[in-house]
Amino acid sequence: MSKRATIQALSTKPDFSRCMDRIEAWFHQEVMDRAPVRFYKHNAQFEAGEPLDTSRWSSLEARWFDAAYQIESFERAIAGRVFHAETFPVFVPNLGPGVYSAFYAGQLAFAEVTSWYQPVLHCLDDLTVLQNDPFANRYFRKLEELTQAALDACGDRYWVGYTDFHPSLDCVAAWRGMDALFLDMATAPDKLAPLMELSIKDFQRIFGHFDSMLRDRGQPSVTWLNLPCLGRFHIPSCDVAAMISTRHFQQFSLPQLRRELMGMDRAIYHVDGKGVARHLEVILEQPEIQAIQWVQGLETDWPILQWIPLLKRILAAGKSIMVDVPTEELDEFMDRLPPAGVFLCLGVREGDEEDILKRVERW
Repeated sequence: MSKRATIQALSTKPDFSRCMDRIEAWFHQEVMDRAPVRFYKHNAQFEAGEPLDTSRWSSLEARWFDAAYQIESFERAIAGRVFHAETFPVFVPNLGPGVYSAFYAGQLAFAEVTSWYQPVLHCLDDLTVLQNDPFANRYFRKLEELTQAALDACGDRYWVGYTDFHPSLDCVAAWRGMDALFLDMATAPDKLAPLMELSIKDFQRIFGHFDSMLRDRGQPSVTWLNLPCLGRFHIPSCDVAAMISTRHFQQFSLPQLRRELMGMDRAIYHVDGKGVARHLEVILEQPEIQAIQWVQGLETDWPILQWIPLLKRILAAGKSIMVDVPTEELDEFMDRLPPAGVFLCLGVREGDEEDILKRVERW
């Protein structure tokens, strides 16, 4: 693994070195003293954000673009917190999930807690609208500014991560629009080739740019998943895969996925629900992927216990899993799965963390 020379120690997380050892053991389906635990739920709906203070910002975009405010808000949120187990303080520069597509063309529409991207490509015969330098784009420059400002401010209190990159087929879907993309797959698949190439050709350079910013300041490779790694670490995904056949997944997503994974030391594939899980066998065949983040959806997709057979399939394939488990299901979950290769994400009441960890230690 291409490790960082040194990692910035955290005064807010004195046990970070041992926690990172647990995570590394987890990648290998091994257990040191207990399974790793994150006291945070990833599989949650957005909560309402703060109303816009129009005396301070003219628009929601202006608030998103205010680097000092974003960092101050994060620092207020972590002030005085105890980061139990494998929970880390990480500031993630963020302009929403469509930002990678916006590096090339188009505008992001900002809401209180996320942003939206509108399609810009209305004809496959003319890609001129997308043929721009992503490094010169204002969203790219803003993410660079947010990253640099956080690196300058973090000291030994928190780490700084990468934003949520969505290249490849998700990027193409944003540019083209879902309905048009699915029609293209059926009626003009050959015309999608240049668009697919455009969606991936700069990814390694873009990722490497931000990776170098973190590496040069002694930061680990850490993403929106809040998981640190000593080498180059990426969370590939394809949310569009929930709506396509496995044949189309292999044709349109798999070649780009392999290019995303080039040069990565660690990769966790974000499987967003049972629709994406239909391609699980193909995903599990990729040797560069060490783990799966399983997001089981909402409503009838709960409880988590119904997905035990799927989780066992993943573990049997030699991949580790990261999974949200409600505390009321935790004991039965631990009875039905071995701890090796399982990373628990738990939403618990403040003050209950140590009791939960004692339960996990007995697993």
